[in-house]
Amino acid sequence: MKVNRRVFLKIAGLATLGLVAKPAFDILSGLNLIKASPAAGTLVGARWAMVVNLKACLAKDGCRECIDACHRVHNVPVFGNSKDEIKWIWTIPYDEAFREQKHEFTEEGLKDSPALVFCNHCDNPPCVSVCPTKATWKREDGIVMMDYHRCIGCRYCMAACPYGSRSFNWREPRPFISETNLDFPTRARGVVEKCNFCQERLAQGLLPACVEACPERSLVFGDLGDPGSEVRKILRSYHTIRRKPSLGTKPEVYYLV
Repeated sequence: MKVNRRVFLKIAGLATLGLVAKPAFDILSGLNLIKASPAAGTLVGARWAMVVNLKACLAKDGCRECIDACHRVHNVPVFGNSKDEIKWIWTIPYDEAFREQKHEFTEEGLKDSPALVFCNHCDNPPCVSVCPTKATWKREDGIVMMDYHRCIGCRYCMAACPYGSRSFNWREPRPFISETNLDFPTRARGVVEKCNFCQERLAQGLLPACVEACPERSLVFGDLGDPGSEVRKILRSYHTIRRKPSLGTKPEVYYLV
């Protein structure tokens, strides 16, 4: 659609006021100049969510298939030390992941086991509200995104996230990527990164890399807005828990225990 001089000046005025914290695409959409529509083959959902079957996840001892697949696809560097570690998916002890849900009668095999964790893509994400440059924002389908170019490295989002789901690049990461995936951007020193629910794969009609890689099929990804989706069926049929539910962040990663 042709943009006349008046509309152009309106957009420029918004930029001058600092309202370009949202992507320019969103500004244009807000002025009704562009009506975005997903490309053919794109996986579209009203609200994406993940279900993790913890017992199935533990069936293959020491399995890292989902972690390795995610980190390979997203050019996550391997620094070889915990201080500089960048994590999109990782494991922590069950007791640490679910402090509010544990009790003395929790199944022993579960209580002492590692739990798979990543960004919870909260419905009420505190990381979004504290970011001064809007480098992190929430899409309409619930995915909490990161703009690496807009990130100034203030780490407010890291302080606000109660799940420790964000990592900071203290060092130049590119030399520590064994094989670069040219289909996904590499990052720079001084920016924050995290799991993005594989939004770039959804745009290609593919499921998240971790879901495809899991040999035990312990990860289920789907649309909460679709009553017939597998995630909705699981949530209807089984008891699930979420991390730190009392905080009001409304995480959309559910755990089947």
